[in-house]
Amino acid sequence: MGDSPTSLDPRALASLKGLHLRARQIVEGYMVGLHRSPLRGFSIEFAEHREYTPGDDVRHVDWKVFGRTDKFYVKQYEDETNLICYLVLDVSESMGYQGPDSAMSKLEYARCLVAALSWLVLQQQDAVALATIGQQVQDRLRPASHPSQWDNVLRVLEAATPAGTTRMGPTLHELAERYRKRGIVIILSDLFTDVDELVAGLRHFGHRRHDVVLLEILDPAEVDFPFQHFSRFQGLEQLGSLLADPAAIRTAYLAEMEETRNRVQQEIRKLGMEWVSVRTDTPFDVAMREFLGARESRAGLG
Repeated sequence: MGDSPTSLDPRALASLKGLHLRARQIVEGYMVGLHRSPLRGFSIEFAEHREYTPGDDVRHVDWKVFGRTDKFYVKQYEDETNLICYLVLDVSESMGYQGPDSAMSKLEYARCLVAALSWLVLQQQDAVALATIGQQVQDRLRPASHPSQWDNVLRVLEAATPAGTTRMGPTLHELAERYRKRGIVIILSDLFTDVDELVAGLRHFGHRRHDVVLLEILDPAEVDFPFQHFSRFQGLEQLGSLLADPAAIRTAYLAEMEETRNRVQQEIRKLGMEWVSVRTDTPFDVAMREFLGARESRAGLG
């Protein structure tokens, strides 16, 4: 499999049957060429104590703890601990949207990204966790680093179907309570949710000192609104339908869309978190380069 843009174009991947084949195409076409993973890169901070064992560097012995306990403990730092990558996938009804010229729905596109990211993390012998969310947490895999975890990830992804409304705030609070060990949290969603609730849920992850990245996934039709003929627009997530002339509502729609997205982006950046936006017509090598490039820049890896 080559790494030409055509081999990683959503239209080419859509012709492949099964998530495993699609994910392998992405992995073999792009990911294998990485020499090191930008998913590493926490700042070197104290993480926890562990008992001293022969061969440990005595410079890391915590003498204050020795003074209190008469036992030797060494300080362990974040870069000495295994990474946990918590992947959170929005599977609400709006993620099932597929525009008239799109080869994949938003959920199908996101599935491919999750599968590829999971493979990358597991190849560096770190742990992957996965949760699918909508109105509530629907399915959840605990962190694991063994190779068979990829099969578990694919099983959950293939079973995920877009349904129900989005309540990202409460679901993110629930996950933040469960994800106690510090890691990278990657949330894949169209972010069609209450902004204040979203920010509150993200802030909870911040309190847990997770490194958070939001990967916004949108269909080109949602961004460009290319519709021209008088149409009935079917709302998702129980919003009903609207019979309208696209020319009459296009300007207002685009303005509202831009304002909401800008607000979400600004709030995420205020929290010190990363925001990356990808359209479902973006070749997967470009999408991965944008995401991993943002991670590499944030981690200070050259």
